[in-house]
Amino acid sequence: MTEPLLLRLPTGPLDVNCYIIACPVTRETIIVDPGGDGEEIKNLLDANHLIPVVIVNSHGHFDHIGGNACLLSSYEGLKLCIHGDDLTYLKAAGEHAEYWGMPFEDSPLPTCLLTDGDEVRAGDLKLRVIHTPGHSPGGISLYIPGHVFTGDALFSGSIGRTDLPGGDYRRLISSIMDRILTLPDSTAVHPGHGPETTVGEEKAGNPFLQ
Repeated sequence: MTEPLLLRLPTGPLDVNCYIIACPVTRETIIVDPGGDGEEIKNLLDANHLIPVVIVNSHGHFDHIGGNACLLSSYEGLKLCIHGDDLTYLKAAGEHAEYWGMPFEDSPLPTCLLTDGDEVRAGDLKLRVIHTPGHSPGGISLYIPGHVFTGDALFSGSIGRTDLPGGDYRRLISSIMDRILTLPDSTAVHPGHGPETTVGEEKAGNPFLQ
């Protein structure tokens, strides 16, 4: 198994964790949740001689997609992927950002609609799509052995909010328990906001999951 080159950059007005996941052999790269600050993401890619091939949005909320437009206009052939059940939220993200008084640049439409079990590839890397709805209907996590990128489903010591349109508390808890906490305890959890954790730590200590 190829161990990815992994970089994290908090982006946008709500400090969304943008993850740069690169194949160390080909330098081809998956960008997860560019929440904004597209120029900073580009600088990080260029400084590490990385070749972005696909953006994956874990869900369609405005704070996770604010850098899509900048990056897609900067790299020829770059693809944009999101789960089909969150396409409506991506399209309406500008209205939501305006409601919250946040700056936002509308995202282009995706070139690929993901579903559970799909693979997102970059060089020798293969990330498996795990549908983890509850924070939003089309929320996804991305798994490669040793790592899971959970968007706004699971955080260190917490879970995603479910009081926004399309949120469902019971569905979120089911997603976490059945789809994430069944991964090996040593799996590093890379959330959409805040510090990293592990599956084992969240099993043992997350108060929402006891």
